[in-house]
Amino acid sequence: MKLTMLGTGNAMVTRCYNTCFVISEDGRHFLVDGGGGNLLLRQLEDAAVDWRNIRDIFVTHRHMDHVLGILWLLRRLCQSMAAGDCGGTVRLYAHEELTGMIRDMAHMLLQKKQAAYIRDSGDWEGAAAGPGEEKGIVLIPVSDQEERRILDRRVVFFDIHSGKAKQFGFTMYLQGEEKLTCCGDEPYHESERAFAEGSRWLLHEAFCLHSQAERFHPYEKHHSTVKDACQAAERLRVKNLVLYHTEDTCLAERKALYTEEAAGYFSGNLYVPDDLEEIELL
Repeated sequence: MKLTMLGTGNAMVTRCYNTCFVISEDGRHFLVDGGGGNLLLRQLEDAAVDWRNIRDIFVTHRHMDHVLGILWLLRRLCQSMAAGDCGGTVRLYAHEELTGMIRDMAHMLLQKKQAAYIRDSGDWEGAAAGPGEEKGIVLIPVSDQEERRILDRRVVFFDIHSGKAKQFGFTMYLQGEEKLTCCGDEPYHESERAFAEGSRWLLHEAFCLHSQAERFHPYEKHHSTVKDACQAAERLRVKNLVLYHTEDTCLAERKALYTEEAAGYFSGNLYVPDDLEEIELL
């Protein structure tokens, strides 16, 4: 099982792609967020991730840099389904408000024959048994602490209690009680302790170096610094910390600079990936 970071930047980056990633195992892929545009399709291609084998998608929240790339992927999937080049069911998970928004945007922006492949979960359950209904994209609203099976593993979605737009994260159980936890793109909140504490892998945003907080103003944007993320991970007894959703002014030095600042606050293994970098999870 591996994690591929398709993008690592915050909303306004121009030198890398917006934060989104894929968890892959045995040729199957779980996509989390889509960045802000059709560059998602290029990132998937360059990462050798076959979009036809993306069967599960999770969108954390409604911000442009997370949801707009998803619409481009839906367009590609629907076009292929209409042409008979792609079959099966694709499951898209998000909180209820967001699944409704994605459905409405898809029906406004896609051709009618493409959007016809996008169904609400209730409609899908009623139609899936009929002839010729074996392919499509089903929108599945999830609630706080709801469990699903993705990549044959238990996944628990949770509300991160965002102060901005409603946002969910998730925990995936990898082996036994070992888990990977994604906190979305906002700082860890104590309401997430039951999910994040003791995680083998914690995925957490770090908008900038703490030494550059006065320059980038992360707290005004509901984000954290490298120091903040590392202190939280240390308190939570995390083994491996992945930092993303960063500024992009020092990409060539980002890994070294972030690692240097983190050393004083986190004793586990730190990862500051570049776009398209792969991390072995198991």
